[in-house]
Amino acid sequence: MSKGTKLSLDIGSTWNDGWSLETQNTSKILSIEEPSKHALVLQREKRKGKVVSLVGPFCLSDDEAQKTLTVLKKKLACGGAYKEGWMEFQGDIGAKLREALEALSFRFKKPK
Repeated sequence: MSKGTKLSLDIGSTWNDGWSLETQNTSKILSIEEPSKHALVLQREKRKGKVVSLVGPFCLSDDEAQKTLTVLKKKLACGGAYKEGWMEFQGDIGAKLREALEALSFRFKKPK
């Protein structure tokens, strides 16, 4: 590119062609359910080289979810957080986490 020439990034459609910027609401909690009606999923992720165990989605009120999280963190002796309906726990503790939640009468989806 020669000096003084601008790079044009206007490719394709413009905002005037009916395009609009829409935001989506990420909260999927429709109603608060009792523990036996949940169908939880257990996942394992790596974040910054560390393993994190995720479980959710929970259909609980924020207060109830925080109480459940506190009980689980004490029982499993690990750190954790509750974000957007999912509980995150430090470490690869999937088996222990599943047993602890089943003891609290939560259910899991059947593996495929």
